[in-house]
Amino acid sequence: MYTLVLLLHSWLRWGVLLFGAASLLFSMLGWLGRRPFTRRDRALQLAFVSLLDLQLLLGLALYVVLSPLVPHNGPDFKTAMHVAPLRFFAVEHLAVMLVAVVIAHVSSVLARKAPDDTTRHRRWALGLISTFLLVMIGIPWAGLTYGRPNFRAWQL
Repeated sequence: MYTLVLLLHSWLRWGVLLFGAASLLFSMLGWLGRRPFTRRDRALQLAFVSLLDLQLLLGLALYVVLSPLVPHNGPDFKTAMHVAPLRFFAVEHLAVMLVAVVIAHVSSVLARKAPDDTTRHRRWALGLISTFLLVMIGIPWAGLTYGRPNFRAWQL
């Protein structure tokens, strides 16, 4: 079960990044070009937030139940704080991604409640930029000391 959830969590990041980038592009074009907020814009917004939520759910399943990397008691947790890769997955990755998800949801709500389309695009674009930066920081990119494969393969 751990391997399957980890594989899904690893690959889903690309969907989050793809829909985030597409939504940001169209939102910036809408904001700067003073274009209407269309069904496509709303669909991209909804897809991005939904994928982010699914990613959070899979990540929490790994964190709380499945992962052998996350310490679950006080002494182990204290020890993990001195080991960079363990600290990253036990604290840093979780904290950064939770903040990113909150910003995405707040931005989505603020954009939906905006009085006009330009404000809607601007609020969503600014929220996406913040979310996107945090997500990029929080991903354990290959090559980092705590990095993981960018394209994880199925392992038995």
